[in-house]
Amino acid sequence: MADIVRDVMTPGVVTVRPDASLVEAAQLMRAQDIGGVLVAAEGTVLGVLTDRDITLRAVADGADPLTVSAQAVCTPHPVSVSPDDSVTTAVSLMREYAVRRLPVIEDGRPVGMLSLGDLAVALDPASTLGRISETAPDSWPG
Repeated sequence: MADIVRDVMTPGVVTVRPDASLVEAAQLMRAQDIGGVLVAAEGTVLGVLTDRDITLRAVADGADPLTVSAQAVCTPHPVSVSPDDSVTTAVSLMREYAVRRLPVIEDGRPVGMLSLGDLAVALDPASTLGRISETAPDSWPG
C-alpha cells in the first residue's frame, strides 16, 4: 500500500487559462478523458474546474458556455496537497472539504492530481471503485 501522495497521484496536470471558455475547458476534458482541470495563470493555480461545475454552475442556470470563463465557474483557492503528504492526510482533506480531487502542489507549482479513483486503485484495487477506475472508459461517439 502506498503511504505518500507521490506514489498514488496522477502525475502531470491539465490546465486552462482563467479566460478560457467553458466549451474550451469541456473539450479539453473530453480529449484528455478527465473530469477536471486546473485553472491557472503563470504556473499559479487559481482554481479547479470540473465537469460537474460546468453543468451545475453554468449550464443548469442557462449560461452560455461559449461566453462564460473557466475562472467564473471554478472552485477558487482549492485545498491541495504536497507530493510528500501522507495518503491519510489527503483522504482526511477530501472528507473534510467534500472534494473528489486534490491538486498536488510542489514548490508552488502544480505537479499532479489526486482523485478518489487514484486512491481506490491504490488502497483497495479489488473494490468496485478500484476496478472501475482501472478500466478504460468506453469511447463516446463524436
